[in-house]
Amino acid sequence: MSKAVQNEFANLSWVFGYGSLMWNPGFPFIDQQPAELIGYHRAFCIYSQHHRGTQETPGLVLGLDRGGSCIGIAYEVAKSDWLSTINYLDERELIGNYAYTPVKRKLYISSGQVDAYTYIADPNHQNYAGKISLKTAAKIIRGARGSGGSNYNYLIEVVRQLNAFGYVEDSINTLLASVQKPRKEL
Repeated sequence: MSKAVQNEFANLSWVFGYGSLMWNPGFPFIDQQPAELIGYHRAFCIYSQHHRGTQETPGLVLGLDRGGSCIGIAYEVAKSDWLSTINYLDERELIGNYAYTPVKRKLYISSGQVDAYTYIADPNHQNYAGKISLKTAAKIIRGARGSGGSNYNYLIEVVRQLNAFGYVEDSINTLLASVQKPRKEL
């Protein structure tokens, strides 16, 4: 991470998780709370050629795409762990040429507003899938597997985590139902 980027995010203490960070943050934190991000929505819009797919058979993972809102988890990180946390997250989330851009965004948590570090989808990146059809997304997710496991299990865990804090996201549940249909129905 460059010095300029370090300085841009140096005063933050929160990280926003909306995908695998919800169940596998992988970094120390001192608090976690449900959080809402306004202006972006959770979407299977990033081709994965590492964690949930390969170069030969890319998977689809979540990104924050413009418009709407997103419920996820805000993690508060101790100042002493901040730089190592950001470095860890960048190594994890930016591996394999993913179409993410690290940013600072305002979150709404139970105690008010906080600024948080998160990743948004880069619509100009070659691995940005954009808005693809339900049928296409289901076929990709059904058949992809990467170093982090199957794309299907990733989708199931997203639904499980959202349900755990009482949030039902219709588009994600519809995608899961489509992936679970017998192949001949796709």
